[in-house]
Amino acid sequence: MSKTLHNGLEILELLAAHPNGLSVSEIAECIGVHRTVAHRLIRTLEAHRLCRRDEYKRISLGAGLVTLSESVEQDLRTLARPILEDLADTVEATAHLVVRESDTAVRAMMVIEPRRSQVHIAFRPGQVHPVNRGSAGLAILSTLPPTADERPEVDRARRLGYAISAGEVVSTTIGISAGVPRRVGGAQAAVGVSVFDATDEARIGAAVAAAARSLGDLLH
Repeated sequence: MSKTLHNGLEILELLAAHPNGLSVSEIAECIGVHRTVAHRLIRTLEAHRLCRRDEYKRISLGAGLVTLSESVEQDLRTLARPILEDLADTVEATAHLVVRESDTAVRAMMVIEPRRSQVHIAFRPGQVHPVNRGSAGLAILSTLPPTADERPEVDRARRLGYAISAGEVVSTTIGISAGVPRRVGGAQAAVGVSVFDATDEARIGAAVAAAARSLGDLLH
């Protein structure tokens, strides 16, 4: 086994578990190498865009991982499609799968419109918005340990099993989403629906949470 490659992969796994980033010294301590060795490994990962350094010199995962994960995302779409189709038809609303793109943003990976609804919300996949706005991002954050600066809606989502937001991503639209259970280091994702009216929030929330659990079971 290549010790250098092993250490590099350990760094990526470590950063996946710490979305807010780590310092070089923290990384060195966690993987058990000298700071100079950690710095050299990080520079190599940066050269391949697998990690990045922010203005505070903290290291987090980089955009290059998106390219490497494309085939994995295709598998995720394949597994998610029948679940989203069933969810969309059950609640008669547009269903979506959203994944965490970075520390600060999420991306709509898949959008499924209901087949038997006369009126529903339509939008295209690929849209990116802040992770702390909208039900999908809030649901993803609710799958992580609590933080001091998190929104009250995140704690509510953690207790209920689903998050709800109104007009935060698309005006006049209410989002109800649930985080997909994941393996440590796995993709952070949420399943949800976009509706005009949330008077039936409990029923829709239960259906969304069940869909998220079903996808989580398939991924595991």
